[in-house]
Amino acid sequence: MKKKLQNLTMLLLLLIIGTGYAHEEGSLEYLSSTALQINSETIQPYKQPTVKIALLLDTSNSMDGLINQAKSQLWDIVNQFAYAKCGNNSRPGLQIALYQYGNDNLPAREGYIQQVLGFSSDLDKISEKLFSLTTNGGEEFCGQVIHRSLRQLEWGKNPDDLKMIFIAGNEPFTQGNKSFRESASNAKEKDIIVNTIFCGSYAQGVNTHWQEGALITGGEYMAIDHNRQVVHIKTPYDNIIIDLNARLNKTYVSYGPMGASRKARQEVQDEEAMALQEVVVVKRAVSKSSGYYNNAEWDLVDASSKEDFDLKKYKQEMLPEAIRGKSEEEINKFLEGKKAERRKIQEEIQQANAKREAYIAKQQKSETGELEKAMLNAIKKQASTKNLYWE
Repeated sequence: MKKKLQNLTMLLLLLIIGTGYAHEEGSLEYLSSTALQINSETIQPYKQPTVKIALLLDTSNSMDGLINQAKSQLWDIVNQFAYAKCGNNSRPGLQIALYQYGNDNLPAREGYIQQVLGFSSDLDKISEKLFSLTTNGGEEFCGQVIHRSLRQLEWGKNPDDLKMIFIAGNEPFTQGNKSFRESASNAKEKDIIVNTIFCGSYAQGVNTHWQEGALITGGEYMAIDHNRQVVHIKTPYDNIIIDLNARLNKTYVSYGPMGASRKARQEVQDEEAMALQEVVVVKRAVSKSSGYYNNAEWDLVDASSKEDFDLKKYKQEMLPEAIRGKSEEEINKFLEGKKAERRKIQEEIQQANAKREAYIAKQQKSETGELEKAMLNAIKKQASTKNLYWE
């Protein structure tokens, strides 16, 4: 019996070896292709996580206070992201989209809803669109504006992205033909969190289904006093930062067909912030000193910091007069000088702001009920689900 088993084993080995030699070339090709397949499937390029925030604002008559809070506190929210980190210690990207709803100036056939801005990292553009908002009476269809933002915006498919909707208003969440429950359920399927901000008393928001709209996706329900005057504490460092901001603007070197208009927009948004309140331009300047303020599309200094930057790609007529006609070596030297100057000014702004924040911390009482605090509390809480944290 033992001999028969040995013979059988030898026969099987010969068959395996023979088959292996007969198909050696095919086997190698198979193994090679399998290895390539495994490599392509397991070694994926790292995608930086992005925080995507769609801000849906009610711009009906009673919402002037809400819009003013959004205008003045945008920079507080952006500045907080300077302290945000991913699990690998890198900084997450930040994109903001803006919708308005409930305004009679908007087409009735569109449900009194407008996409003001798709997802963008252009902070000047976001500011410009916020300042363009005006209020007028209308119908507020929450379910429909959530549905529209889900359908129109490029949310992407990166599972590490934190995708959030913040909808703010003061009318019942049930208005309109589109069910808010259906819209919120669709958001949950897409891994998008809906956070609701009711402008009024907490109990009234619960009774008008604002809380339910958030709970469906695991989001936060918040109630704020949208008419509260935002308290800004003036500090001895404000004027220092404002002066540094003026110097910072001079380090921008506009180029191309968009250059002049984008540079003008940068200055206009400074003026808009200053007109709202002096401290708002201070906060904006702090944002401009961060990595989130990047204008490579129109600023040659930011463009030159990109890995694929090649000066030869830029035609002479695209360049500003200050460097037009100069040699490549001269232009690179000029840009490096501007880059170093900007870096120094940005560091000075950050240092002055650290002192400013310490001064404010001593003066400020704990406040609740403002848009910025409501949003930041929700963002920080939900960020932990995507391995994002704040220092």
